[in-house]
Amino acid sequence: MNKDQVKGRVEESKGKIKEVAGKVLDDQDLENEGNLQKNVGKVQSGFGDLKDDIKHSK
Repeated sequence: MNKDQVKGRVEESKGKIKEVAGKVLDDQDLENEGNLQKNVGKVQSGFGDLKDDIKHSK
């Protein structure tokens, strides 16, 4: 695993926690923030996956 994969998955997890907390607390702003953070993490980990695939295909 590379740094982007790890950081992305951490951000996904933190975002999911915020999203669930927002739903439980009925806080739409927190829920939206968590959803955004989760999606940014998915993009970052996807970028890391792509870098890893390119590295291993050489």
